[in-house]
Amino acid sequence: VGTLQGIWIKEVRGAPMTAVDEAKALADQGFDGGVREFSTRQVTVLAAEAWADAEATVGMSVDPALRRANLLVAGVDLAGTIGRVLRIGDLRLEITGETKPCHQMDFAVDGLRAALEPDWRGGAHGVVLGDATVRMGDPVGWD
Repeated sequence: VGTLQGIWIKEVRGAPMTAVDEAKALADQGFDGGVREFSTRQVTVLAAEAWADAEATVGMSVDPALRRANLLVAGVDLAGTIGRVLRIGDLRLEITGETKPCHQMDFAVDGLRAALEPDWRGGAHGVVLGDATVRMGDPVGWD
């Protein structure tokens, strides 16, 4: 069983992510108060271990908020999980794809985009299967 280590909300497209201790996810929408993304990319998730691998590749510690994912989880491998349901506390998130790193990563740290490309290091995204609130420290696992 893993744990939820970070929660961020993007209130405006392109704006910095806002760290919060809890957030309400809305079925088929994403996080309340957050920018609505694509229909299959309502919530983005980053694995802490994959982020650490990317940090090792760039040779420095990097704030995971710069990845612009909604959730940081530890103890769960996200690679190759399309179609699986990730449970984070009461939230059930069906994984619909890999979150590919974009050019903004290199603006944050030179070489970060390339460091996030292998093995789903950039994370995963999915759709919210029902209203739920997530809180820091929530348990994380697969249904």
